[in-house]
Amino acid sequence: MDVVIQLRNVSYEYTGGFSLFDKEKKYSPFRNVNFDIYKGECLGIEGRNGAGKSTLLRIIAGILKPTCGEIRNYGFSTALLSLGLAFDPNVSGRKNTILYLMLTGFSKKIAESIAEEVKDFSDLNDFFEKPVKFYSSGMRARLGFSVMINTNADVLLIDEALAVGDSGFRKKSNAKMLEKVKSGSTVVLVSHNKNDINLLCDRSIKL
Repeated sequence: MDVVIQLRNVSYEYTGGFSLFDKEKKYSPFRNVNFDIYKGECLGIEGRNGAGKSTLLRIIAGILKPTCGEIRNYGFSTALLSLGLAFDPNVSGRKNTILYLMLTGFSKKIAESIAEEVKDFSDLNDFFEKPVKFYSSGMRARLGFSVMINTNADVLLIDEALAVGDSGFRKKSNAKMLEKVKSGSTVVLVSHNKNDINLLCDRSIKL
């Protein structure tokens, strides 16, 4: 199998305190992480809270730099879906969708046509035309998943997004994920749900 991304001795460290009265300390959620991501696979990442799963996804996406170690990306684009995915709260779901798709390489005309598919898949109905600041966290997650699943990125990085939403949307999103995996897309999935890992992933790594 072709290697898409390699991690070699990757560590991450940050400085902080839990309150105003604490002295700043250095924290390292993980050290010396090594693994390969292969083209066309669905890789699960598991671990307890605080193990650094979300941080690791952001490093793979290039949003964060590791404190030490090396990330080798062999020319593949990535798209990160997280519950903290940044949307402009003052504009509508449609405008956020079009902007995100244009930033990932689509022309405005194609982004506008894909926006209709995003609206249908997300089940947001009239809320799709309203500012995102009026969305619940579940609605934001549904919008984020629906937008990301329609990008042309080579590697999809998904952080717990499938854990939010009603059972109907979970079934729909799992089916769409399976469709992506079977079509040869490369997926990295962070989830606390063992069923999602078992259903979607070819293998998993535990931090």
